[in-house]
Amino acid sequence: MILYRPVGEAELEQIRDSGFTAFPPRLPEQPIFYPVLNREYAKEIAEKWNTRDGERGYVTRFQVDDDFLTRYEVHTVGRSYHQEYWVPAEELAAFNQHIVGEILVTDAFGAGADVG
Repeated sequence: MILYRPVGEAELEQIRDSGFTAFPPRLPEQPIFYPVLNREYAKEIAEKWNTRDGERGYVTRFQVDDDFLTRYEVHTVGRSYHQEYWVPAEELAAFNQHIVGEILVTDAFGAGADVG
């Protein structure tokens, strides 16, 4: 399944450090990892939340093994397209192991933002 993840500059740097193969561990105050099911929703988050305080926001696109995702429910958290998985922080390493291929950057927001 193709999923998306809106990220800020710091998280993108950690993804880059992994060779674009993994998302970084969650911070103690972040008990859940939220990949989203569609690009439109990811773009909204990246543009409205990740660009606050002059930061840049990015949308990443990646694929996860379908069988692995069956352990998680899809949650709708607003409009009908605001759909996401809730992956407990302690399961993120296993989630990363089921990413197929590389994590790609598809969109960039904020001053000087570039997908390259």
